[in-house]
Formats: sequence, structure tokens, C-alpha cells
Amino acid sequence: MFDESQRCRGMRDLLPVDMARFRRVEAAFRDACLAWGYREVRTPTIEHLHLFTAAGTLSPHMLGRVYSFLDWDGWSGERVVLRPEATIGAARLFVEHMPGEELAKLFYVQNVFRFAAGDEAREGWQCGVELLGDTQPRGDVELVLLGRQVLDRLGLAAVEVRLSHPGIVRAVLAQAGLEPTEQVRAYDRILDGDRSVVGELEGRLPDLGAPLRLLLEGEGRGGAYLANLRSTFAAGLPVLASPLDELSVVVEALAALGVRCRVAMAAVGSFEYYTGPVFRFEASGESVGSGGRYDGLVALVGGSSLPASGFALDADKLASLLPSEEEGAEQAVTVRPTSQESVVLAAAFATADALRRLGLWAEVALAAGQAPACRWRVTIESKGEGVTFALYDGSTRRRRSFADLDGLVAALEAMAGAS
Repeated sequence: MFDESQRCRGMRDLLPVDMARFRRVEAAFRDACLAWGYREVRTPTIEHLHLFTAAGTLSPHMLGRVYSFLDWDGWSGERVVLRPEATIGAARLFVEHMPGEELAKLFYVQNVFRFAAGDEAREGWQCGVELLGDTQPRGDVELVLLGRQVLDRLGLAAVEVRLSHPGIVRAVLAQAGLEPTEQVRAYDRILDGDRSVVGELEGRLPDLGAPLRLLLEGEGRGGAYLANLRSTFAAGLPVLASPLDELSVVVEALAALGVRCRVAMAAVGSFEYYTGPVFRFEASGESVGSGGRYDGLVALVGGSSLPASGFALDADKLASLLPSEEEGAEQAVTVRPTSQESVVLAAAFATADALRRLGLWAEVALAAGQAPACRWRVTIESKGEGVTFALYDGSTRRRRSFADLDGLVAALEAMAGAS
């Protein structure tokens, strides 16, 4: 036992129980994406740094958290990064490998790397979707429904969707006369809960007709809430009409489908990155993913001007919210030979192979004390020149004996099919 871990700081090991939860998240996400017509891709772990700086996804604060280094090639080198997020790589992949396609529905499960202080996680896993093409507003509705379906399949509690539109806050800041860099700083202060920024903006906008905090700090549900905002600020902030209309279409379509969303004007970060409706998924009171529309991205990585949207779920966070269960235990079989006789060992491995062909998880107990989680246990012992089989069903606590492998297999096939 080591006194100190030999892991790199900020990295973590995933034990079998952790991997079982992670694979459940991955399977729910992947199955949902395929059913909705999305295609899986994978991009390199290392990308050129300039892709991220040109696309504006790395703020000065984020730029200090990337793992960047020179990729030497002879006497010259190009600065590269371990990808800090996966969307840029997916957009580059689309530009380079899918020229001329007007619509691409892509998904991936990939790790990302960001420096963090102490032993906070520096590697995370994202389940991401990218929808490239002119799909607004249908695509915005679809992405929320798809993400919500993944969370429902995982059986998570208290799932909620929060919707926003950075164009609303952007319109307020622009009308207040703030330059783009000042707008970003002001929005960050709003996200951090700095209430003094509202007073400063109200000083620049004396003719609003209503307290600005109702817009920037309040939240509500559905189209009625948006209608109230529209009527309250229509005279003082006419520039809000367009983003409010875009958001209303999405909110009302989702409500008609049984998904009631909370609306908050300052709900998602990356103010300078998003261009249309944005959303955040929450489960058990924790943020587990977010996304939205980012229409300028494809052009910034070398492609033609093409609308785009997407979301990323935090696979690590989702896995941590799932109960610990031994993967496949409900359909697993342990085959236990009672001696080291060759006829018994051969029968044990032949039995496990036959059961795996049924679609069951079957393993031979390799050590005397091995007791893996399973529903059924098969014990094999010698009898004369052959062997006999005993089956124990952990769910019913019933024992049965069989003189041959065919009888055992038939019995297990019937029980597995009925469960």
C-alpha cells in the first residue's frame, strides 16, 4: 500500500462499479442518439490551439486552464492543446470531411482536459450532440427533447430544463452603450450574482418603465412568463422582440409536448459563444449538461456560414447520480467446478460457452472463494465417467439437478426468457 497515490493530480481511476455506471450513461445516450438519426464520430485528443482561440471558445480565463504545448516538427513547432471541449473538433471534422452537406446530425462520447487547482478533476467526459444545418427552431426543440429523453432513460429524479436566450441580455447591454468586451464582463458579473450591475445598467437606461431586475434576475415558467416580459419591456426595450419571439416558439412547442421549462435570462455561460436559445439540464438540483445555438462556429473553423446547435451532458456527473449496481448481475451465471478433474473443468468451460451463446453473462469460478454477483449458480461435479449439473436460482432460491448440459441450457433459456 502506497502512502501517497501515484496518480497524476486531478486524474482519477474508475473502478468496476464506476465503469458500470458510466457505461449505463453511455448506453442510454448512444441508444437515444441512434434512434433519433444521429451518427457517431470521434475526433483527436490533440487539436491546434488556434482553432479554439479563433472560435472564441477560450476566454482569457479559460485560456489559462488548457493543456497546451509545442508539437515539434523539425526546427519548427505548432502550438496544440489537449481538447478542452469537443464541439470545436466536431465542427472541424464536419468542415473537412462533409463538404456540401446541408445537414449533419453527429454525436460523440469523448474526454476533455482542463487544468484545475488541487485535486479537482482535470479530465472529464462529455456525451455531446452537434446539429449542423439550418434547423431553427425545430432543431432547438429536438435537442431539448433528446437530452431530456436520455435523463429519463437513466431514471434520474427531479429533472428540469432551464431555457434562456443570450440575445436578450446582449440587447440590453448594447442599448446601455457597452462595448463588446464590457458586455462580456457585465454578463459574467450577472452570472456571479453581482446585483450592483443591474443598478449600473438602469442608470444608463432611465426610460425602461420597469425595474431591470425583473428581466435579468427573475425567472418563470412557460410562454405566459415570456408574454409578461414582452409587455413589460416592449416600450423601453423594443430590441427584445426578436429574441423573445425565438425563445417563445421553443418554450411553447416543448410545453405542448409535456415538457415545461423554467425560463431565466442568465441561465448559461459562454455569452459571446451562443447566438440563439440556450438550455441547461438539471437533475436532483445539479447541473448535468447544457447547450444551445452557435450559428457562427462553422465559419470560424474554416467552413461556410452555416447555423449550428448542440449540447453536452456531463457523463461523470450523471454516473455519480446513478445507484451502484453490478452490471449484468440480473442475467449473470457463475459456473463452479467442484474439482480439478479434466472432465469437470472441460464441462465447466463448455457450459459457460453455451450460456453465453444464449445471451447470458457466464463466467467460470477460477478461485475457490470467488463469489461474483449473479442470479444463477451452476455447480458441476463428476459422476462416474461423466458429470452432473446443479442449478441454483438466487431470485427464487430454488435448486434443480440435471443429468446433461442440454437440460440445464433449456431450463436457463426458459428462465432468462421469462425474466
